[in-house]
Order: sequence, then structure tokens, then C-alpha cells
Amino acid sequence: MESDANTQDMTALWLKYRENKTVELRNEIAEYYLPLVRIVCGRLAVSLPQHLDKDDLLSSGFFGLLDAIDRFDITRNIKFETYAGVRIRGAMIDYLRSKDWIPVSMRQRIRKYEQTVSRLENELGRAATDEEIADALEISNEELQTLINQCNSATVIPLEDYLKTDASEAIDTNNSTELFELRETLAKAIERLPERERIVVSLYYYEEMTLKEISLVLHLTEARISQLHTKAILRMRGYLAQSKEELF
Repeated sequence: MESDANTQDMTALWLKYRENKTVELRNEIAEYYLPLVRIVCGRLAVSLPQHLDKDDLLSSGFFGLLDAIDRFDITRNIKFETYAGVRIRGAMIDYLRSKDWIPVSMRQRIRKYEQTVSRLENELGRAATDEEIADALEISNEELQTLINQCNSATVIPLEDYLKTDASEAIDTNNSTELFELRETLAKAIERLPERERIVVSLYYYEEMTLKEISLVLHLTEARISQLHTKAILRMRGYLAQSKEELF
């Protein structure tokens, strides 16, 4: 929690930077908010393969922070941490996409899983069970669990592949029907989830808890929470893929 003194100091620094955008002032602001880059990186890095360099992810996030500082308008009623968090995350996601670590064969299996679940749930009018999904994919329940676990690293970029969720652009829009429709669609996607998956998504993305913290709240292992997160995201992506053309 920021103290009143720190808040006043940062407000003065922002006003000074607004009048005179020097590299020195920008770097001073960036140094203060540097922990934010580490927080965002820590949340994204949960499911990353070992061969991806976390330092490179931090570096890309730092450039996202600098971009946020350059673009931020202190006169608007927006917290910088919220605005910067989006741009930091966006920069990191761009870096991850550039590495393209997911094999084509895995992408195909993920897409087939998402499409199958989406079709099945539309037919059933409810969330499909693991047994129903396995039957539809013509695989055993054990094979389904293995597939879900293999998909885990793919969900580090959970929704951006299907929707243009650059909230930084939405923040810059005073009257955004597009943003409202996006939020409505995301809300519907979350509502369709089974209870435990819905709780995990809510705690992770809205309460910003870590998977470990969620495991303590729900009294489940961290591995089980990770699996629930993966299943929820793949389920939501199948639903959101159908809504993409309608939204954009």
C-alpha cells in the first residue's frame, strides 16, 4: 500500500514529467514502478516451459512499462498501475508469441479440443463433463487428462488469440460499445463454466491470486488448480471463438 507521502511524491513527479519529458524523469518513474513488471511476469511465468528465458520476459515487460509511461495521461481518472499492467502484459505476450514455442501438432490438438467442447456444450446446453468430452474426442479419460496437462503451457496466453483484448486501447476510448460487448461476452463465457472452474478463473483473473494461493483457498493441490485453470480457459476459448466475428 502506498503511503500518502509516496503518492504525493509520485503525483509531483508525474506532473513534472508532463511538463518536461526527459529520459531522466521517465527512468525515475520507471524505477518506482519496476516491481509491477516482476508481478506481471510472475503471473505469466507460471506455466512457461523451462527453456524460455524469464529475463527476456522481464526485459520485454520493462519496455512495456516505458511505453505506458510515455502514453499515460495523469489528468484522466485511471490508476497508472492498471494502465501499465495491461501494456506490460501485452509486451510480454508479444514476446511469447514471437518465440512460438508451441508445436504445430499441439496447436492442432488444442484447436480440436476447443471446437469439440464448444460444439458439445451447444448441443447439451450446459458444461460438458470430462467423460462426455473424451467420448466426443474418441479417446479414453486418461488420454484426455494427459492432453489437458499438455495444454497447460498453451494457456499462458489464455484469451488474446481469440479476441482483441488490448484493454489499453479500450482505456483510451471514452465511449466504447466494443469494450462493453467484450465484457458481456467474457461474462457469458465465465457463467458457462462449471462451478470450480468459474471460481478458479474469478480468483486468478479478478482477485489476482496466484495458483498456489487458490489451492490453499479451495483445499486442492496446485497441480489440480492448474488443471482446472487450463480446462476453464480452453472451454472459454472455444466459446469466444464463436463470438469473435460478431464482436469485431
